[in-house]
Amino acid sequence: MSVAWSKVAAFASAVDASLDKWLADTHRIGLTEFRALTFLSQARDRELRVNDLAQRVGLNQSSTTRLVSRLEAKGLARRDVCEDDGRGVYAVITDQGETLFREVRGPYEDRLHELLSKAAVHFPQLDVRLLGHALREVESLITP
Repeated sequence: MSVAWSKVAAFASAVDASLDKWLADTHRIGLTEFRALTFLSQARDRELRVNDLAQRVGLNQSSTTRLVSRLEAKGLARRDVCEDDGRGVYAVITDQGETLFREVRGPYEDRLHELLSKAAVHFPQLDVRLLGHALREVESLITP
């Protein structure tokens, strides 16, 4: 099982690295920033507690604080304090962030589809046949 998981993880890392470079080159935004905008745009009231955003993007609290700072510097998000207790900090997507997300979402989906459907072309270092077996092995463990 560890070999299968290693293959899946290597593939996911390769796809993420490719998406990150493509997003930076074409839209001047990183993959983690785009994912944060995705979660914020889908959230009720277009906001999430920074702790919740951290869990969704897979970062620790400190890294998420820096992520929100980068989004703020680009005008894509802002911070807000919880009115109930004054301690909770929210990340809120701005109109500019919402506009960028809508502009990038379609091309991002197209790029992701291209990478996945032509994995052998984009990631020749990976044996796609073995990757398929690894994905099925991992799926067999998580499918009820």
